[in-house]
Amino acid sequence: MTSVLDKPIKAPAFQGVGIRRRVTDLTATILVSLSVVVALVPLVWVLWTVVVEGLPAITSQTWFTNSFSGLSASAMGGGVYHALVGTLMQGLVCAILAVPLGLFVAVYLVEYAGNSRLGKLTTFMVDILSGVPSIVAALFIYALWIATFGFPKSAFAVSLALVLLMVPVVVRSTEEMLRVVPTDLREASYALGVPKWKTIARIVVPTALPGIITGVMLALARVLGETAPLLILVGYAPFINFDLFGGEMGTLPGVMVAEMNNPTDAGSNRIWGAALTLILLIALLNVIAKVIGHFTSVRKQ
Repeated sequence: MTSVLDKPIKAPAFQGVGIRRRVTDLTATILVSLSVVVALVPLVWVLWTVVVEGLPAITSQTWFTNSFSGLSASAMGGGVYHALVGTLMQGLVCAILAVPLGLFVAVYLVEYAGNSRLGKLTTFMVDILSGVPSIVAALFIYALWIATFGFPKSAFAVSLALVLLMVPVVVRSTEEMLRVVPTDLREASYALGVPKWKTIARIVVPTALPGIITGVMLALARVLGETAPLLILVGYAPFINFDLFGGEMGTLPGVMVAEMNNPTDAGSNRIWGAALTLILLIALLNVIAKVIGHFTSVRKQ
């Protein structure tokens, strides 16, 4: 005989999952998995094609030590030493100009702007700048730097165009990282009498530094492959040129554009080799960003 005390007070809240919900969950899982596969297939296909076609070029002994100076269109050999140096120089100048500017703008938007009109206008302009095509940025620099100020075409003009493309990415990534920093850290610093600027410099920015570095590296990787500024603001040179303010300069995207009309096997070899070299360079920058971010976060702990 069952007593009243043995009976549950109320029915259990969990009654099991119905067939309809199971079917819906399974359908959503299948659709999400298929979406991932559809997105990964072209990516893996492109990477595999570039690696297979470009590996013979980058494994040659002269690929990273020589240039294409003095070689005919059909001659095998040579290397992208000149293009690699040119790409790194332009990217370095771009980063030197864009990173401080983007960092300061992000700090202003997060820490000082609030709901002010200037803050809203700055956010609006950053959004617009993030959608500007690279060819528009190149034409603007051409009209301002070359046509108006009278400076010659140069790699420095390319770096200026890349700055316009890199700044909004740095601003957005830095802004998001600064907003992640807990408000309690700021308030604790203010309670100890630390000025706001020192709180930002000593507490807020170091806390968000790993994410900021990752965002900067991603922004730099995005602009290194741009081709339109190279075509408009500087010509391609198959030899090394260390002068940022004069003369043509070789870059990895420039190698691909210059050899596009070369129907020989040497041209195909140079195109795929330059493409694989650019991918490896961007991958290396991302690895460096991850390593720096890891060590900075460990040091803070």
